[in-house]
Amino acid sequence: MSHETYTSIGKKMRISRILKNGRSVIFAMDHGMEHGPDEFPKEHLNPKIILKKVIEGGADAIMVNIGIAALTWDVWANNVALIVKVTGKTSIRPKDETLLQSPTGIVEDAVKIGADGIAATVYWGSQYEHIMMEQFVEIAAICEEYGMPVLQLAYPRGPEIQNRYDPRIVRYGARAAAEIGADIIKTYWTGSKESFASVVEAASGVPVLMSGGPKTDTPLEFLKVARDVIEAGGAGVVVGRNVFQRSDPVTMMRAIVRVVHKDEDPEEVAREEGLV
Repeated sequence: MSHETYTSIGKKMRISRILKNGRSVIFAMDHGMEHGPDEFPKEHLNPKIILKKVIEGGADAIMVNIGIAALTWDVWANNVALIVKVTGKTSIRPKDETLLQSPTGIVEDAVKIGADGIAATVYWGSQYEHIMMEQFVEIAAICEEYGMPVLQLAYPRGPEIQNRYDPRIVRYGARAAAEIGADIIKTYWTGSKESFASVVEAASGVPVLMSGGPKTDTPLEFLKVARDVIEAGGAGVVVGRNVFQRSDPVTMMRAIVRVVHKDEDPEEVAREEGLV
């Protein structure tokens, strides 16, 4: 009987720290690069402050760039799983390059700092798709050597895409992510439980998490979507603005965790947590 390799065991262990019992609530905080510091309320501009709050709220993992991971290690260490994002862009680069993600870190540094996973974006349908595909293949290959799972932000964006949330387009991106070797997929909400279930189906067993997107009008609105993601077969949510732009991130994170991990009713959770 053959034995598993050290790297395959390592990957399984790290995935289990990110996806607890197959589900996860990941707090994303790469917005300082992708959108700029003004995306954060003044009280949450310091990454240590907001990370302490989301960890208190019960987040399973955080997703940050390597510099923020280094600045906040004393907050996240031994308290939450760490995913280091190694691609990115700014919102002030020339418009003709907005659909390109560039390297922002390397896998080896993430390994050194104690990461549990790596994240990288591919804009499926972009005129720069081939560059990001090549980047992702290289990243995934290095991750495989270290037993490190790789989460792909599978975002369909391109000059030929009229609606990036079209279920057929999102489904295509999820399948492409699975085909290219993603261990976990983060992608757009398609607007309904039924259509998101088709995205999960296309991923063929690779766990699919919903991208939290812009802040919803009410906390309950987001909680209802999180419930639909789970009922569609999704593995959870990757959330940023719907937590750090709220006045009480601890309570909001705790409410999301209850919906995702405990299958609790969003309206009941919102009422008990004082979010309505």
